[in-house]
Amino acid sequence: MLVKLELRKKEECKFDMISLGEIMLRLDPGDSRIRTSRSFRVWEGGGEYNVARGLRRCFGLKTAAVTSLADNEVGRLVEDFMLQGGVDTSLIKWVKYDGIGRTVRNGLNFTERGYGIRGALGVSDRGNTAASQLKVGDIDWEYIFGELGVRWFHTGGIFAALSDTTADVVIEAVKTAKKYGTVVSYDLNYRPSLWSSIGGQAKAQEVNKEIAKYIDVMIGNEEDFTACLGFEIEGNDENLKELNLDGYIKMIEKAAKVYPNFKAVATTLRTVRSATVNDWSAVCWSDGEICRGLDLKGLEIYDRVGGGDSFASGLIYGLMETGDLQTAVNYGVAHGALAMTTPGDTSMATKAEVERIVNGAGARVQR
Repeated sequence: MLVKLELRKKEECKFDMISLGEIMLRLDPGDSRIRTSRSFRVWEGGGEYNVARGLRRCFGLKTAAVTSLADNEVGRLVEDFMLQGGVDTSLIKWVKYDGIGRTVRNGLNFTERGYGIRGALGVSDRGNTAASQLKVGDIDWEYIFGELGVRWFHTGGIFAALSDTTADVVIEAVKTAKKYGTVVSYDLNYRPSLWSSIGGQAKAQEVNKEIAKYIDVMIGNEEDFTACLGFEIEGNDENLKELNLDGYIKMIEKAAKVYPNFKAVATTLRTVRSATVNDWSAVCWSDGEICRGLDLKGLEIYDRVGGGDSFASGLIYGLMETGDLQTAVNYGVAHGALAMTTPGDTSMATKAEVERIVNGAGARVQR
């Protein structure tokens, strides 16, 4: 089934896709625990940025990230990671550093992977960051969408929840994107800890219901739709072990009536058997039709963080390049699965590997 998306022509756009969000340093204790580790590997990561990086490194599209960083050695390290990932850094808003982080700083995210019965654990240290202080007027969206040209714009609920001002930046951005015919996707990505100090779930719904009016492709799991938009799946397993697909379809149909601008809605399906074994799949809806993605039972997980973002980048690539709903959701599932077999938030997969999974290849050695 073809999804009714009207993409701008490649030749009139500098970027295939840009993201808006915070980019942090991830400090990874490897096989140890945060509380006992004496050394950490360092990566870059951020819910919205990870999508742009996946589209660049795995799928070869030209992408950029809109963010803000404090101009110090930590910020420049984040920039260096972005350059290694091939993501254009020209749209970063650099902010003068005060020397101690009293007025502005860069975010850190300590994350351990988990193993067996011990779940993954994330400890964010992101208060007062440069990205969280972005406000309306700080980014020249007219220049980005009007002069440079962008085919696809992606942002999400993590950035929207960073502060009292970031949701307004999202709304400013999506309105301008729509003005110039850029397709807009949004990952609801509900995090209670981010919303708790700025109004909780009630504020999350107020903000996300407004943003949803401008979204073409909405992404999120079933919990996200309930927490952020107020839609519930009737008859769903209360422990969310198995998604009630009939209930899901009815929920999306309700959402589509409220938001007729939705061209597609995608949900990842994850059943956590243990921290290192998950069942992994997805469903995607468009115009009354629903497609189930690859159903990967007993997927062995090395590092689950970033799997949903890699699903989003695979889905977006499939929609941009083929327009076919089934192909897109399969690309998303395969890319998300591969991303969870390697360390770090971001994907190390290749397009060829994704396509092998989509076409049914197993894990036999490649020589």
